[in-house]
Amino acid sequence: MSVSSSTPAAVATAAPVVIPLSRSLVWLVGTAAFAALLYYFIGIDQGAVSVFGADAHVHEFVHDGRHFLGFPCH
Repeated sequence: MSVSSSTPAAVATAAPVVIPLSRSLVWLVGTAAFAALLYYFIGIDQGAVSVFGADAHVHEFVHDGRHFLGFPCH
């Protein structure tokens, strides 16, 4: 049993998403700033040289993650 149609089937074509350069730069700068802050708090913040002074709460919060990622501390 064959089914024929007198109208051709619609073919969907994929169109690329175009993001304006100004919007791309905002995302790029925001992502780089977030990555730098994340790197600082996980890899560099030691408590004694912390942005927050001698407070070690941030260091202790990410302590096990530091060792898992290979950052030395103490």
